[in-house]
Amino acid sequence: MTYINTGVNQPGIVELLFYKGPTGKALSNLAHTLLHGPSTLTSAERELIAAYVSKLNNCEYCHQSHSAAANVHFKDTGETVSCTVENKDTAPISEKMKALLTVAGKVQQSGKAVRQEDIDRAKAKGASDEEIHDTVLIAAAFCMYNRYVDGLGTNVAASHEYPQMGIRLAKKGYKYPPLFLRKAIVWMMNRKSKK
Repeated sequence: MTYINTGVNQPGIVELLFYKGPTGKALSNLAHTLLHGPSTLTSAERELIAAYVSKLNNCEYCHQSHSAAANVHFKDTGETVSCTVENKDTAPISEKMKALLTVAGKVQQSGKAVRQEDIDRAKAKGASDEEIHDTVLIAAAFCMYNRYVDGLGTNVAASHEYPQMGIRLAKKGYKYPPLFLRKAIVWMMNRKSKK
């Protein structure tokens, strides 16, 4: 359980999203827009950015859950993500994605770590202004999500839970249920977790 009493027996950010409905809904909708909304970057590429930044931040829950979603989108068993995390420069991804991940990695350090030459390199590799924008925003948002999850001491899920989680996230996204259903959903999640 977290450092605070949430009354929600779920791992990672799910516990926090259902603890406080209005912020949970806003954060869920932001994640859905960033990772499933309109963009010339595919959902696979955007999930890869989220997983990569989460790994840099040592946020195990976010890294594993977004890696699992990326695996579904890439239709592989984790090779793309694991190769990218190990060494993005030799990973089986486009040169454009390698350049965008460099930008994402700089954002993870500090927004001011990003330099004009990083942007120029991404553009030279084919990244559009919108793709650079989306990369910076995803990286910045996941620094926030990672710190939220780890700053309140949430639990990671069991390793066997991530593949199914990835399927759900890849197919359904991150939409939050109507707020009036929150208490009933928390009750059902807590009941299911006790079995």
